[in-house]
Amino acid sequence: MSENPNQASSEADVQRRFRNALSMFATGVAVITAPRSEGLPIGITVASFNAVSLDPPLILFSVDRRSLSLADLCAARGYAVNVLDETQQHMSNRFAKASGDKWGGHDDVPHAAGEPVLLPDALATFECEPYAQYDGGDHVIFVGRVTKHQARSEGRPLIFFGGRYRTLHGEHAASA
Repeated sequence: MSENPNQASSEADVQRRFRNALSMFATGVAVITAPRSEGLPIGITVASFNAVSLDPPLILFSVDRRSLSLADLCAARGYAVNVLDETQQHMSNRFAKASGDKWGGHDDVPHAAGEPVLLPDALATFECEPYAQYDGGDHVIFVGRVTKHQARSEGRPLIFFGGRYRTLHGEHAASA
């Protein structure tokens, strides 16, 4: 049975429109890092980081099933979420690469074997132990239990909106 080329095109068009609609929700940008049992640490840029629970302290993020680091991340005994500052677009771009050496030549990111990898100057970091993993269609949803966290007292987040990096400008008069 042959595929209808119009149906495939229609499905691709629906996915593109869905992705465009999702891009209208501004998100912060984070890099998930984790040690590997052998070799360089994992580093993946995500815009899918959320708080889940205060008690216990839980966060979540999702990773594309096609990610080359997915198997290692699923097996990791811990990972860190590094929330990027607006000056760290270069970090986001570095860890958004599908392959290649994300760590080489970058002495600004210390990492010791088996230890959490915390990016310097991140706006906030959350060290986590795995809590749960869920099927999320073409992604895997990771829920982590936060064991340690820190946040800078000042700074502005790197934002992704409409398919581009953005920065936060000005202050809003109303409080939350």
